Amino acid sequence: MDFPEIAFNYQKAGNIGIESIRLEDLYNRAQVIEPTPITPHRLNFYNLIFVEQGAGKHLIDFIEYSFEPGSFILVHPDQVHAYDLDAETKGEVLLFTGSFVELVLNNMRMPGFSPNHLGVNYQPVIKPYKAGLASCVLLMEELSKELANPSRDVLILMHLFSCLLLMLRREQPEADNNTLSTGQMDRLNRFLSLLHSNFTTMRDASLYADKLHTTYKTLNQVCKKGTGQTAKQLIDAYTLLEAKRRLVIDNCTTQQLAWDLGFNDASNFVKYFKKHAHYTPSDFRKLYARTSS
Repeated sequence: MDFPEIAFNYQKAGNIGIESIRLEDLYNRAQVIEPTPITPHRLNFYNLIFVEQGAGKHLIDFIEYSFEPGSFILVHPDQVHAYDLDAETKGEVLLFTGSFVELVLNNMRMPGFSPNHLGVNYQPVIKPYKAGLASCVLLMEELSKELANPSRDVLILMHLFSCLLLMLRREQPEADNNTLSTGQMDRLNRFLSLLHSNFTTMRDASLYADKLHTTYKTLNQVCKKGTGQTAKQLIDAYTLLEAKRRLVIDNCTTQQLAWDLGFNDASNFVKYFKKHAHYTPSDFRKLYARTSS
């Protein structure tokens, strides 16, 4: 399968890095346009999906997550995902960029936002309790109204957005990264950013520690505290996930993928993939083709 990559439309969003769209509109688009949001695709921005009505399974990086009315679903940049929509599905989607998140963090002085899909407790679906849900719904409504206002104010948007993130964070089951200090969260985020940029050429955790001007032990402690995995386990998890994405997105050969990911030959890559995924690359591609058909 050849999955499209979709970039954030800054012009449509008024160059502020955030916009909203109704799930009903996405469903209508899915009937007439390509690429359709109901088939797997890759984004370079975040989606925060709120489901008012309807139930189903949202595909994120080859795993289906159940949702129901009152669910919030967070999709990260670079993840492969697909909407499960029908005519009865209603809700709202916030589309926002990493740069908008940084703008909020820098101006709102809120606790660090460290969305991480590599942790052992990763769960993209948040189901707030009744009181928390009412507050989150109100914040979503106010965000949508401000985004639709021709005179919209970025400061108001940042306040509303930061409040929504904090409410959702409070509604989540206790997560390990909630215990990180600001400095630790900054170090974890910088490590993940470096990993994103360098995983094809650097899979030694000690080298990442050097680049972060810290020790291997300290980096491991931060990673374990924030994600439940060591730095090396995170490197392997990211490499494996990206290999899976490229197997189905780019539909390239094992030889080419091994080269693209920095392995010196295809046999080493196949051994690495099978060790961590328990499938060969070709078996994984066949399995996913069957489950997606």
